[in-house]
This record gives sequence, C-alpha cells and structure tokens, in this order.
Amino acid sequence: MSVIQATDLTKRYGDTIALDELTLSIPAGVVYGYLGPNGAGKTTTMRILTTLTQPTSGTASINGTPITDRTTVTRQIGYLPESPPLYYNLTASEQLDLAAGLRDLPEEQATARIESLLDRLDLREDADTRISDYSKGMRQKTAFIQAILHEPAVVFLDEPTAGLDPRAARTLREMIVELADEGTTVFLSTHILPVVEEVADTVGVLYEGQLVAEGTPTELTHRAETGGNQTLEEAFLNLTSDESDSVEADEHD
Repeated sequence: MSVIQATDLTKRYGDTIALDELTLSIPAGVVYGYLGPNGAGKTTTMRILTTLTQPTSGTASINGTPITDRTTVTRQIGYLPESPPLYYNLTASEQLDLAAGLRDLPEEQATARIESLLDRLDLREDADTRISDYSKGMRQKTAFIQAILHEPAVVFLDEPTAGLDPRAARTLREMIVELADEGTTVFLSTHILPVVEEVADTVGVLYEGQLVAEGTPTELTHRAETGGNQTLEEAFLNLTSDESDSVEADEHD
C-alpha cells in the first residue's frame, strides 16, 4: 500500500490552477524529492497532504486514511514548513515539551527523545535559551526536531536545510536518510538540488501544477528529453524550462 496516495488532485484559486490533476503513489520508507520552480504548486501540494488546505477536486490519503479525516491524518504526520511554527518567547526545551504534550507522548519517553535529538543537532547547551535569541539555523533545527519528535509515519519537509551551516546541513541529511531506513516516508521539497541528488530515492518534478517527470535521480538525468547523461540540475532546467527560478528560495509558492 502506498503511504502517500493522491489521485487527480486539483486546486484552483479563482481562474488560477495551482495543481492540475496531480497523481502520486509513494510507498513507505522512501525519500521523495519534490522539485519545481517558484509557483509550480509544491507548497500547495504539501498543504493539501497535511490537511491545511482542501483540494478543489481529487482525492488523497496518508497511510490509508483520507485527508478529509484531519484528526487521524495529523496524528500520523510531521510537517516542517518553510516558516517554522515556533513560539519565540519559549526556550527550545519548552517548545519541544509543549509539542510532546500536544502529541500525548509519555513524559519519560518524550524527555529521552528530546534530549537525544537535541544532542544530535548540537542544541543541548542552548536548550534553555529563548528561541527569540536563536539564529535562523537554530530555529530550523528546533522545528525539525518538533516535526519528527513523535516518530510519524510520514514527514513533510519544506526547505529543511535553509539557514543551516554545512555541518548541521550534513547532519540533517543523514537524519533524513536514517528516517527512511527506519520506515518513515519523507516528502522533501527543496531548491538545493545536490541535497535531493544525495538523499532522494525518487524525484518528482512539478511544473505549472503538473507532474512532468518522476523517477530516480539517475533515471531523470538520463531521460532522452533532458538530453541524457546530465546533472540533476541540468535535467531539472530542461524539464521545467524555467532557469531563473531553479536556484532561488521558494518564498511565494
């Protein structure tokens, strides 16, 4: 069974079509890299699959549960949006304790997991500092911990390495691969193509609301329509014919 299943998902905003009959079938334990230029519909897709937005038409399910059942779906997912949902007046420890409580995690289990993840991402010494005093990278790491704290079946990550220094970005990439190895499905949207090339099992390319290509990174770089035997970036540019957006942060998708 596909853990993420979408059939003919369409989203319209007035006369604008943000998603055009998108169909996805993503199994457990894979990293799915989701690429597309600004305005392609990536964030719209993630908002629909995380129950934050309803599609105009089409259906989708997470781990067999229709996205119309928001209560059940949200228990099974973690979501790191591009703008992390954090309370800046709290410390990281307080933020994560709050998240654990909202997820009904047993206190002892939650404490052990929080401490382990803080250690892994080099936040332990700053755990009692207010998030308002954190750098962008520290906030990003805190939000990533929050997204995976309850060990969800599916994790949605939107530009997860934004603001991270090279060492922290490498650690996060390693953790993404480990999540998939442990059976978690990771839906990863980013403009940093080397990250996708390194960690993704499958890549989907979205352009003007439509899925224009899908396959392993190697398959995409060897597609005849991309010229064959190219880098993932070159293949992406050929598939989307939108070079100007490929290296910019997706702030308005």
